[in-house]
Amino acid sequence: MDYITAKFAKLGVDNAPGQEIRQKTDHLALIGDPIDGVLVDFSHGDVDAFEPLPGSFEAFQKGYEVGGAQAYTEYRGKAVIREQLSKDLESFTGAPVTPDMLILTPGTQGALFLAMGSVIGRGDKVAIIEPDYFANRKLVEFFDGELVPIPMDYMKSFDRAGIDLGVLEEAFKSGVKLLEFSNPNNPTGVIYTREEIRAIAELAAKYGVFVIVDELYSRQIFAHRTYTHLRAQGLMDPDNLLTIIGPSKTESLSGFRLGAAFGSPMIISRMEKLQAIVSLRCAGYCQAVFPIWFHEPEGFMEKRVTAHQEIRDDLLSLFRAEEGISVRPTEGGSYIFPKVEGLNVDISDLTKILRVQANVTVTPGTEFGPQFTDCFRLNFSQDPAKAHDAIVRALQIIKRYRK
Repeated sequence: MDYITAKFAKLGVDNAPGQEIRQKTDHLALIGDPIDGVLVDFSHGDVDAFEPLPGSFEAFQKGYEVGGAQAYTEYRGKAVIREQLSKDLESFTGAPVTPDMLILTPGTQGALFLAMGSVIGRGDKVAIIEPDYFANRKLVEFFDGELVPIPMDYMKSFDRAGIDLGVLEEAFKSGVKLLEFSNPNNPTGVIYTREEIRAIAELAAKYGVFVIVDELYSRQIFAHRTYTHLRAQGLMDPDNLLTIIGPSKTESLSGFRLGAAFGSPMIISRMEKLQAIVSLRCAGYCQAVFPIWFHEPEGFMEKRVTAHQEIRDDLLSLFRAEEGISVRPTEGGSYIFPKVEGLNVDISDLTKILRVQANVTVTPGTEFGPQFTDCFRLNFSQDPAKAHDAIVRALQIIKRYRK
């Protein structure tokens, strides 16, 4: 297999959200009859059940009416929008943000690609947490970096995320150049404690490691949990830190493809140059929606977070009532990552079986680390009643395929 073919062979999309139709199911040995029910796609959030921020369409329309001046912004985003957003992000994260530290991107996925492409060179060691967002591993491999996995024992204690700081320090000693992680963690929904975040910052400062932290779900934090922004700790060189965030999830603006990255002006400059040859800019008319972010109607975010916590609690009760299934409560974001004991099919086939026999779509745990062969991820940002019924069906099917 030649170099380019091998590179793209690692970028499979069959298990990516919304792409499950690509999967082959004719090899499955199915047990029993399908269970009827409304399709529920837990691979991503439902923007029909949780509609985008009020005023988002009107803001988009105004951008459209502006015309060319909005369609063709600076590559890093329209200056007046970055001016306002930098103030909002400074207030939210608790550390200074200026417009020259900020770039607007086509979703946080776009920001992640640009950031990693601006930092990783061939052969560079990159530390990634396992489990963590499925694109991290793929992007390191695409940019010819060397993966250095850092385990996170998220089920050991519910008082901390569970990152192995000893392994992390040894990785940094070995010459790791970059650490990338999500907080809240995708797929488990756990939040790093203040002590863990400060330890990461101190180790990064000690060994001169660049850090990219994905804070996409940092506005959706559930009761009794405290969120700590890495950049607000003041423990590492701010030029070695980049934060990624966007309104696509909690605010249900996924269809607008809006993301933002802020931090080191040098890396932001590189990201702009890369964006200029990849997508030119975050879509101009869509950029016009940014100003409503962080300025929702009073009480909007509180109600949304409460609604998601209620769905989380309902689904957790269903999983916990089932023998042989363990799960940690989601602390932030919209993901649950159940572990199923005694499966007699591999997790990839189980996800296909659930889609065929229960009309339920989930993501196999192996997308988040090759060792998670008995886990799957689901996004519970769904219609509550439909989500409940879908998990009841899924659990009935799972029983058929356990030893």
